[in-house]
Amino acid sequence: MTKPQAIFPADRHALYEEHGYSAAIRSGDLLFVSGQVGSRADGTPEPDFERQVRLAFENLKATLRAAGCTTDDIVDITTFHTDPENQFATIMAVKQEVFSKPPYPNWTALGVNWLAGFDFEIKVIARIPQAA
Repeated sequence: MTKPQAIFPADRHALYEEHGYSAAIRSGDLLFVSGQVGSRADGTPEPDFERQVRLAFENLKATLRAAGCTTDDIVDITTFHTDPENQFATIMAVKQEVFSKPPYPNWTALGVNWLAGFDFEIKVIARIPQAA
């Protein structure tokens, strides 16, 4: 059995170091990505909600790339929302851009009351391609 391997994207260490967690863990051919938020390089939240969602997806893509994956390799998504009723349309518009064609990954959305200053978070499980 291989030892789990921590994965970090280039230039994205402010929150990981501050809070002591890995961006993702590779275990065999699976990648478990920690919740990605719309943080700027210094770890602060992007104040505009749509830009925060887009930045969370960009941060997710950077973490996937660091492991040799793309959004096409995602099999399961969990998202967290601080105001789902009012945020859903914006999130769905960005989601449709990222996942524009089937097969779509599994998706679970949860309303929460706190995300450490953020309003959207996305965590995923991806299958790592054999070439990676």
